[in-house]
Amino acid sequence: MTADAGGIELTEPELREVTAYAASCAEPALEIFEADRPDDPRPRAAIGTARAFAGGGVRGKALRDAAWAALKAAKDTNTAAAGEAARAAMAAAGAAYLHPLAKATQVKHILGAAAHAARAAELAAGDDRTVGAERLEQAVRRATPVVIEVLNRFPAAPDGGGRVGELIRALDAGLRPTG
Repeated sequence: MTADAGGIELTEPELREVTAYAASCAEPALEIFEADRPDDPRPRAAIGTARAFAGGGVRGKALRDAAWAALKAAKDTNTAAAGEAARAAMAAAGAAYLHPLAKATQVKHILGAAAHAARAAELAAGDDRTVGAERLEQAVRRATPVVIEVLNRFPAAPDGGGRVGELIRALDAGLRPTG
């Protein structure tokens, strides 16, 4: 994908790597969702379609459908933690739709899965924010040089978004060079 007016360069291999990163960040949250809804395969399927795209699959209807299904699964949960876990899976599939637009909102496509997974872990631990911080540290370690390089083409994460927005901004700051 080439940049258009006001855009950035973004190649398909980079998009696949960003999606693989998002899927790896979301996957640990599946156990939180599945503890609440053990017979609901939608979030796991969303992560599976994200992994399929990352591995060379098509960026198309299956990804969109899986992302929407995971979002619907989030609404069918019994706990806020399970809902955030399903949103992490939705964000993993949605990472494939990172656009080459130099807009801060696009950072959510890169870091949203990790932030939702961290929030799910916090809530599952009784809203323990140290658990979320630990998950963000894991997400920083998981980030490949390609993911970091792509992130740095975009403006810093935007304000807003409640606790998940705070987690996105903290992760964004942790992945960008300082100084």
